[in-house]
Amino acid sequence: MGHRLGGLEALKVRPLTFGTLVAEIVDRVSAQPGRVRVLIDGAPAAEPGKLADALVEPLRALGRAVQRVSTEDFLRPASVRLEHGRTDPYSYRHDWFDFHGLQREVLDPALDGKVLPSLWNAATDRASRAEYVDVPENGVVLVDGTLLLDRWLPAELTVHLWLSPSALKRKTAEQWTLPAFDDYEPQADLFVRYDHPDRPGLVES
Repeated sequence: MGHRLGGLEALKVRPLTFGTLVAEIVDRVSAQPGRVRVLIDGAPAAEPGKLADALVEPLRALGRAVQRVSTEDFLRPASVRLEHGRTDPYSYRHDWFDFHGLQREVLDPALDGKVLPSLWNAATDRASRAEYVDVPENGVVLVDGTLLLDRWLPAELTVHLWLSPSALKRKTAEQWTLPAFDDYEPQADLFVRYDHPDRPGLVES
């Protein structure tokens, strides 16, 4: 059963290093047969993409093919994202990321052996024109992103990198996005306290 954000402070926390966190996730993925979808979630300040990238080579070393996907390649068109301006936290929370596209093009078809690695090119504000890639029977699809885990997206393993309010505020470059996280209550298989990425802590019930 996954953890929720509420009551996090009262739960037991197992101290780790970044390397042992990677090993923990790799062990959990490698224990699952067939194709595995993994969501690595965290605010941009937590840099969930870095953790997802660190999982690639250890999984490949175990014979698991890996396909990396980022929600940064599943943004909605600028006309939708920026309809209410460039610094609207409500739009950031609800309109920036194409989660329906992510599920339709990546998470659902992954179990049938194909994914679209990108849907939208934010730089050109056009479709990326990417082609579908094969996911073999033992393949792993690693998706990193923000605000992923309260939308019932299908996955075999979910990880949330939790920042305390003070760390989130201190580390966030785009301060206007902070209100978007006020009502975010993710549920994840692994909750990781991540104020200090070199000294993460795995929350255990």
